[in-house]
This record gives sequence, structure tokens and C-alpha cells, in this order.
Amino acid sequence: MDSQKNLPEPAAAWTIRAVLVLIGFTAVVAQIVLMRELIVIFYGNEVSLGLMLASWLFWAAVGSSLLGRLVARLRPARRLVAGLEVLIAAAFPVTIWAARASRWVFQSLPGEILGPGPMLAVSFLVLSAFCALSGWLFAAGSRLYAEEAGASTARATGVVYLLEAAGSGVGGILASLVLIRYLSPFEIASLVGLLNLLAAAGLVIRARAMRRIVTAALLIGAVLCFAASRRVEAVSLSYLWRGFHLAATRNSVYGSLAVVETEGSRSLMESGLVVFHAPDPAAAEEAVHFALLEHRAPRSLLLIGGGLNGSLSEALQHPTIERVDYVELDPAILDLARDYFPRQWMPLRADARVRMHSADGRLFLKATDSTFDVIIVNLPEPRTAQLNRFYTVEFFREAARRLAPGGIFSFQLPAAENYISPELADFLRCINNTLRQVFPEVVAIPGPAVHFFAATRAGIVTADARELIARLHVRGLRTSYVREYYLPFRMTAERRRDLESQIRPRAETPVNRDFAPIAYYFNVALWSTQFNRGYRQVFQSLAEAKFGGIAAALGLLLLALAALLRWLPRKERRPRASAGYCVTAMGFTLIGLEMLLLLGFQAIYGYVYHQLAIVIAGFMAGMALGSFLGVRSGAGMRALATVQAVAALSPLALYGLFEGLARISSPAALFWVSQILFPVAALLGGLLGGYQFPVASRVFFAGAKGAGGSPGTLYALDLAGACLGAVLLSAYLVPVFGFLETAVLMAVVNVAPAALASRGEVW
Repeated sequence: MDSQKNLPEPAAAWTIRAVLVLIGFTAVVAQIVLMRELIVIFYGNEVSLGLMLASWLFWAAVGSSLLGRLVARLRPARRLVAGLEVLIAAAFPVTIWAARASRWVFQSLPGEILGPGPMLAVSFLVLSAFCALSGWLFAAGSRLYAEEAGASTARATGVVYLLEAAGSGVGGILASLVLIRYLSPFEIASLVGLLNLLAAAGLVIRARAMRRIVTAALLIGAVLCFAASRRVEAVSLSYLWRGFHLAATRNSVYGSLAVVETEGSRSLMESGLVVFHAPDPAAAEEAVHFALLEHRAPRSLLLIGGGLNGSLSEALQHPTIERVDYVELDPAILDLARDYFPRQWMPLRADARVRMHSADGRLFLKATDSTFDVIIVNLPEPRTAQLNRFYTVEFFREAARRLAPGGIFSFQLPAAENYISPELADFLRCINNTLRQVFPEVVAIPGPAVHFFAATRAGIVTADARELIARLHVRGLRTSYVREYYLPFRMTAERRRDLESQIRPRAETPVNRDFAPIAYYFNVALWSTQFNRGYRQVFQSLAEAKFGGIAAALGLLLLALAALLRWLPRKERRPRASAGYCVTAMGFTLIGLEMLLLLGFQAIYGYVYHQLAIVIAGFMAGMALGSFLGVRSGAGMRALATVQAVAALSPLALYGLFEGLARISSPAALFWVSQILFPVAALLGGLLGGYQFPVASRVFFAGAKGAGGSPGTLYALDLAGACLGAVLLSAYLVPVFGFLETAVLMAVVNVAPAALASRGEVW
């Protein structure tokens, strides 16, 4: 324990602690803002998110380890931390500008999708400076605390980890629920920069009068920068959306929205991809008329997403329609439609049959007591785990329960007019097989988009174009595309047979599930082959790999590594190696637990952003609480082994919890699950990792004298494990093998370090 006489004065202690909390606050706010910026440029699937997060963690690890080694040489620590705070304040807005300007490098247009190679290159380069500085700040902050408090390196790193976790939790909630809603990215950067400059001034300026003068000057400068940030925002966005007239932008909690104009039409973009064009009568007609014509006399319609391009107006032409429930997740999309798409918006608000709901479509379907003659899912293909929830067997069962007798369930997926590639066939075959697990009758209509229709009993869906044309005339529909000359072409027997032969499920065709989202992996494979056919072999090989072989090979490899560390020639290095091994495995495990929690929450409860923020807050609060307990305890190697053993069991316990909760359908029970159970589970997961780090730090730096040792090394190992987990878990393990196998593999990762730490007591 550190002696009481070496502790800093209370005022100084709180100043230092506030600066250290700001490190975590700045990092997480910047991460949210910069990830959103890069998603606008990239595709936004789990591969791109994994590459971005891996780049972030890699550079933070470099800053914490390699640059952290300079901490001991650059003294005093106050000036070093202050200098890094100034650099962070400058790097944040520069990185936003660099992210938007990066589109020039590859000459890509708005809405154009980049391949995996350019994604990695852009994220790796754009994030390098800011993330390296952020990682360096952890090492410098640990040295600062050690000098100010007279603490050992072990205690200093543990305390800084605690304070950084607390700052990250506050920053995550504040950014998610307040900052990105009401401020532009450059305004957020100005605010965060001001806080860092004030922290730097507080560290190096001791004279009270001078500190007041500098603070006043910084506040005046911040006001000027804040005012100028709107101009900077406009200029940088003009580069991002070059070739288009940018009519409006809106930061929503769900994504970055933009309305762009070109050649007499407007498009709504969300996170860089098209939500809808208007006017676009062909897309509007196809979205609803096929499904509504399949029903003999539709009275009630549930339309999930994509209704603001004119498709809702098209649906209201059917004279038998008495009620339309339209569900749109993001209320900001409705606001933009009202202001910038008046021709599509006004008829909807004037029609008493339309009920609009700002909610998650799946949650709405689960909670409503209504039944519908027709349910249309008009969302993009399952290119992410979030969208994949609308194409799983569990969702199809929920839809089937809400269909009235003789009801029709429908959705469409991008395809090809004449040629279906092997990757596209795999993807469509998986969705077709999943749909057939629930509905006894399934019909698919070929074309640029494949339309799927399903019913809960046979004899409901027709593939006869003449029948649909007859209904078209009886209802007096005024259409330009879905009409007499078009329906027979789309529905010829030869074309339907050809499509059916290519997407007919095989014995090995998997079923897409909430906890085994294989469809979005097939979609990622399809996306990647647009850029390089060599990706096909890679994704095919990964998808065909046997889980048992992977788990066995990984387990043997990790046990062999543990054996090597166990017999290091220099005995005093063995505990240090064991602690580093445990922290690396825990970094992998923590990001996996957080990912499973968020995906499980989405699958069970539905995507409600406020509740997800609560889950993340619970995780960060758990890390802070665990760090607090770990710092105060005198635990050593035995506790490290115990924590690692618990880490091995935790993903399996979490999966068991998911399986139990998936059976809940009562709205009241779902409320308690979201508000209580998931935050508690998140808190326990964070508690595990938060407690381990200061304990491991105590073991790792046991041989360091005073403030000796490189304080960023252990933190870098934690980030390295998380970096590996970010890529493997999001882009491969979860979609291909599902939650259970991923949980098993996470358990395997922790067995070897737990065994190594358990032997540490006898060293």
C-alpha cells in the first residue's frame, strides 16, 4: 500500500483525477463521432466496422506501448500530459476532415461502396494520429499519477484504468443521447477540444491569476471556433457530397442523414447509403403492389420501412384498404420527409387510414395485438447484424403470428435479371430455406429484385400473372410499371422455374437465426466479390471450416504458448508473462461479451437506442466498479486465475440466459428484461474485466521499483486482444458459427491463461 504521507493534496488529487477521467471521455466521444464519419464513406457492415475498430485499437496499442516507452524520458509528466492534451484537441477535428477528404483518394462517389482493401487503408491511415495519441495518453497519465501520488506503477495503471473507464461511460452516454443529436461533428470536436485545452492549462499553469486569464482566453477562442465550425462543417460536407447539391443534413442517433439533389430528383442518404429516391415510381410501385395484389381483398397493411418514396401512396390506391400501419425506426427520417419530400409526405398525413409509428419494426410486431392481411418488410438486404434480424426464422414466426387468416407476408431482395452468381445463389437459398421453416407456401418472382411471398397455408399465393392482372383492373389501380405488359414478363413459368432451381434449399443450406446470423455472412461474401473474385475462395473456405477443428487447434496452440511461458528461462519473468497473457485473453473476451450482449439485446428486445445506451452504460459502470474493487484489493496471482476461470464460463452463461429470454413475449416482461436484466448482465461483464486489470497490473509490475516500468505495456496487451476480437468475432465467428459456438471458443481462449495463472502461486 502507498503511504498516506505521499498522497497529493485533495485539490491537486481531484485536478489530476479529472484530467484522467477526461482521457476516457475524449476517447469514447471521438470514437463514436469518427466511426459514424467513416461509416458514411464505407459500406457499414460488420466487416467495415470490424476493420475500423481494429485500426482504432491497433494504433491505441501502438501509442500505449511504443510511444509509452518515451514517458520516462520526457519529464515532467505534467508537461507531457498537457502537451498530449493539446495535440488531441487539434487532432480530433483534423481527423474528421481527413475522413471526409479520404473519398478523393479512391475517387468514389456518394453511395458508392468501397472494397475491403480501401476500407482498411483509409481507416488505418485516418485514425493513426488520434488513436496513437490517445493510447500514449494512458501511459503518460499513469506516469503522472505515479509521480503526483508517489504510487507504484502497478497502482498507477490500475487507478488510471478505473478513471478512464468512468470517463468512457459518461462520454458514451452523453455522446449517444445528447451530443450527436444536437451538435455537428465539428461542434462536438470544438467542445471536446476546449475541455482538453482547459485540462492542459490546469496542469502546467500554477498561478491562479494566470490560470484565470488563460481560461478566459480559451473560452473566447472556443466560442469563435464553435461559431466557425458550422462553416467548416459545410465546406467539408461539400467535399464529401461532391457532384450533388446538399439540401440538408441531420445527425440522428441511428445514423448520419443527408438529403441530396441531382437532375430533378432528391435522395435521402443514411450513413452514406441510399434510403430512397423521389420521385421513383418504379420502386414505389414494386414495393407494395405485388404483395397487395397477391391478397384477394386486403383491408389492413403493415409496412415496415421504406414507405416515404411514394410506396405508401401507392398502397392507399387499393380500395379495400382500411388501415395502414407504417413503422419507421428513425423519427428524423420522418422529419426530413415532411420538410424535403412534401409530394410524398402530404398525402400520407391527410389520409386518416395511415398510422405512423417511430419504432423498431420487430419490436412493434412483437408488442402489437393487431393482425394484418398483408405484412411487407421494405428494408435493405441483411448486410448487417441489425438488418439481419428481419430475415431470421424467429422474426418470420413473429410475422406469421400477426397474419390474419389468408394473410400474405412479403419482402424483396436485390438479385439479377438474368444471371445469379454462386454467391448470390447461396444468399438467396439461405433466406428461402429460412422462410420455408415457418411458411408452408412460398413463391418467388424473379427480376432485378426477387420478391418473396409466403402464407401460413397452401392455396393463398398465386403465381398466375393473369389473376394478378384481373385484380389490378378490378381495383382500378393507376400504375405505370406494375401493369399488364410487365407482370407476364416477370412471372413467366420458365423464369420462375429457373429461379426456383437456383435457390432451392439443399441439405447443407443453413437456416438464418437470431443467434446464428449466417445470412449476413453470405451477404458480406456477395458484397466482397464485387471487388475481387479472389475473395470468393476466402469466404467459401471460411464458411466451410469445421468448428470442432478450429476450437481444437486454437486450444492446443494456446496451451502450447502457456507451456512456453511456464518454462521461461528467467523465473522472475514468469508471473509477468502470465499476467500479460491473462490481460490479452480478457481483452478478447470483454469485446466478445459486449458484442454478444448488444446483438442478443437486439434479437430479443428489438433495436431501441436508449435501452442499448443503458446496456453500454452498465458495461462501463461495471468496468469502473471492478477497477475500484481491484485497486483496493491486495489480490494477486490466485485471484487472477480465478477471474480468468470465471471469464471462461461467462460467455456460456450469457448464451444460456439468451436462450431463456428468447421465449418471452409479454410486453411487461420485455420491459423488465431491457431495463433491469440486460443492464445487470452488462454490469457483471464489465465488472469482470475491470477487476482483472488492476490485479494483473499488480502482478505485472511487481518487479518495478517506485514509478519504474513502462506503464502502457499492459494496457497495450489489453487493446491487442480486443483488436483481434473485434475482427474475428464480428466478421467471422458470430455470423458463421452463431452465439453458442462463439461462446465456446471464447471459453477456450481463457482456459490456457487460467491454467498458467493457477500455477503462478508455486513459482
